Amino acid sequence: MSTNSPSPEMILQVGFGFWSSKTLLSAVEMGVFTELAKQPEDLETLRGRLGLHPRSAADFLDTLVALGFLRRVEGRYATTPDTDFYLDKNKPSYIGGIMEMTNQRSYGHWVHLTEALRTGKPQSEAKEAATGESPFDTLYADPARLKSFLSAMTGVSRGANLAIAQKFPWKQYRTYADVGTAQGDLAVQIALANPHLTGVGFDLAEVGPVFEEYAEQNGLSQRLRFHAGNFFENPLPKVDVITLGHILHDWNLEEKKMLLRKAYEATPTGGAVVIYDAIIDDARSRNAFGLMMSLHMLIETPGGFDYTGADCMGWMKEAGFRETRVEHLVGPDSMVVGIR
Repeated sequence: MSTNSPSPEMILQVGFGFWSSKTLLSAVEMGVFTELAKQPEDLETLRGRLGLHPRSAADFLDTLVALGFLRRVEGRYATTPDTDFYLDKNKPSYIGGIMEMTNQRSYGHWVHLTEALRTGKPQSEAKEAATGESPFDTLYADPARLKSFLSAMTGVSRGANLAIAQKFPWKQYRTYADVGTAQGDLAVQIALANPHLTGVGFDLAEVGPVFEEYAEQNGLSQRLRFHAGNFFENPLPKVDVITLGHILHDWNLEEKKMLLRKAYEATPTGGAVVIYDAIIDDARSRNAFGLMMSLHMLIETPGGFDYTGADCMGWMKEAGFRETRVEHLVGPDSMVVGIR
């Protein structure tokens, strides 16, 4: 048979992709990796600790082995280096919060992708929101749910945050503000890597206690402060550098441009604005995660969408920035830098 013969392999792999996704999400939900981070365990011991039914326990755990999330050595299950580092709840590197949120919210919302594609309307809580209401209003009204969401944002952003803290030329600046700061991980990572800087976390007032607790945990209460505000209604803090991480894609084109104008106005001549998202490649054919993130914005928000680096640089030029560039960070994420 010709090596160029059509194959159903990729079609089947993607079409049944929800099988592997839900297996991982359930493993995070049940604490499989946190339990095995303590020590490797045999099937019966692990089954008892996780509360797994005998009918499914071996298949479930062996599926995690086959997918590369667990190892099995001499009959005992163990984490891999990646799952030990990122999916053990007892480690500061834990990113399972975003997996938990995906399991609890997004997984069910994506069932309605076809409806979203046909109507252009969100399929999350925003579907029932009043006209003009922010998709975040319901989320921010519940303190426990809000804290979980903010922690999840740290998980999905950590790699890019670390890269920005190292790659951007921070030595040229003294102050910065992270707009839409959430738990504050970007502000924290920048401060940890650059001891000469002082920073501001800007977000809605409800976020303040979570941000301040996180700054204190990282020993940064003296160098980071929280500034409560609504970036649609209030001016942004006047600083040398403004960052917006996984923020711009939440909003429609008019709102995106408005945020960039506000960021421009808040920085001095020579100041900078750093935008990062899962920036879609200019050919719109390689960064599948970025493109699917844009579909996720369709499901989650009334007008949000992801964009290419060329798109963002064009909006920045329109806002007045004299220099712009795109720089890859990690995985699907890149940053777009504008110099005033």
